[in-house]
Amino acid sequence: MAGKATKDMTSGSPMKLILGFLVPMLFGLLFQQFYSMMDTIIVGKYLGVQALASVGSTGSINFMIIGFCMGICSGFAIPVAQKFGEKNDTALRRYVANSAYLAAGFAAVMTVAVCLLCRNILVLMKTPEDIMGGAYAYIFVIFLGIPVTYLYNMLSGIIRSMGDSTTPLYFLLISSVLNVALDLFTIVVLGMGVSGAAWATVISQAVSGVLCLLYMKKKFTILKMEKDEMKPDLNAMKTLCNMGIPMGLQYSITAIGSVVIQTAVNTLGSVAVASVTAGSKVSMFFCCPFDAMGATMATYGGQNMGARRLDRIGQGMRDCILLGAIYAAGAFMILYLFSDTIALLFVDAKETEILANARRFLLTNSAMYFPLALVNIVRFMIQGLGFSKLAIVAGVCEMAARSLVGFCLVPVFGYAGACLANPAAWIAADLFLIPAYFHVIRRLQKMMPGAVSPGEERQAETLGNLKGKRQKSFHALG
Repeated sequence: MAGKATKDMTSGSPMKLILGFLVPMLFGLLFQQFYSMMDTIIVGKYLGVQALASVGSTGSINFMIIGFCMGICSGFAIPVAQKFGEKNDTALRRYVANSAYLAAGFAAVMTVAVCLLCRNILVLMKTPEDIMGGAYAYIFVIFLGIPVTYLYNMLSGIIRSMGDSTTPLYFLLISSVLNVALDLFTIVVLGMGVSGAAWATVISQAVSGVLCLLYMKKKFTILKMEKDEMKPDLNAMKTLCNMGIPMGLQYSITAIGSVVIQTAVNTLGSVAVASVTAGSKVSMFFCCPFDAMGATMATYGGQNMGARRLDRIGQGMRDCILLGAIYAAGAFMILYLFSDTIALLFVDAKETEILANARRFLLTNSAMYFPLALVNIVRFMIQGLGFSKLAIVAGVCEMAARSLVGFCLVPVFGYAGACLANPAAWIAADLFLIPAYFHVIRRLQKMMPGAVSPGEERQAETLGNLKGKRQKSFHALG
């Protein structure tokens, strides 16, 4: 028995299921971004523009390393979702156990490696000398927290893979409040500077991870393992790595382009760095719905793949793309009208140049939010269907586009060129992902000839309805 905490996404209205999963997931991501934003707001307001630039200058390297951790964990959750849809509880538990072993190994190796190398990386990124100390103090602590990053993302991914996107929301709400309190305590009371903001983030995420673990042990009877299911299994580890490593690499390869852009922006000085930091933080908050759509498609695709319900995949894609288009239009209108006001959360009104730059960044990016919606929806659906290696190619497309902007446009057009990096990356990824999706569907139709194909379920439902109507008519005549 799966238990009430889980949700089967292999039957019922796709739109209703997508919204039911997406909305709690969205609130969770918003709270996650909220406490990330609070770091930036409190740093900017209490420690000044230079400290804000210090934190901002680490954004791309942070995304490259932490993104790899998140990608690995997202990949580990896909076989769990597939086995849940297949109703193969024994294999599901085996994948969960081996995910834990792999996550612990990856966390140990990565923590040691990146903590030793992070100063050298900041130097290679041409981090301005006046913010180097603050940048190192912040990112070193964040990297020390890699084990708790794995803990939370792996456990919340497993919870979501079984259809429960609500519970991680509650835990993130608790950690968000805790993060804000710790930010103020470490920065204002203890005077720890930017490292205090980093410690607040790490401790808050650790609390979320522990809460996920306690919840899973208490509520998910499906995860109660026999001794044999807990043994290390090389075949299960191979499958998990085949899913997780490509997704982790996709994040990291994408982030290489961001590192190139960050390096180019760093050459423009601290004001440009602070401007991109403020604009990026606002944009990341507005992009949370696209991340939620992607995570929803990964679980939806994984469960329906396991259940061999190919007919539901295209319908779910269309419904989610419609949601993405509606939200993209609304987000652009909000940022067009209120971007100046929102940017004031991060800097004082006297910083007119930073405010103007942040507005330019936000409008350029939000005008292309629909291509971003497609990137997330299509890529995560492909990953949920088990073709995660294609995500690497999409990441290469994004990296190439951002690198081209960083090497060619920023030196010529300065800050205006940097604003074009994300839109160029999203369009480049879509040019690969959309044909790749149709290729994947054709492959699956050949691999699973016995699966329900598009149109068959609708035909069966129509025949069933007609039969029901005939029976009612017969009884009425009788």
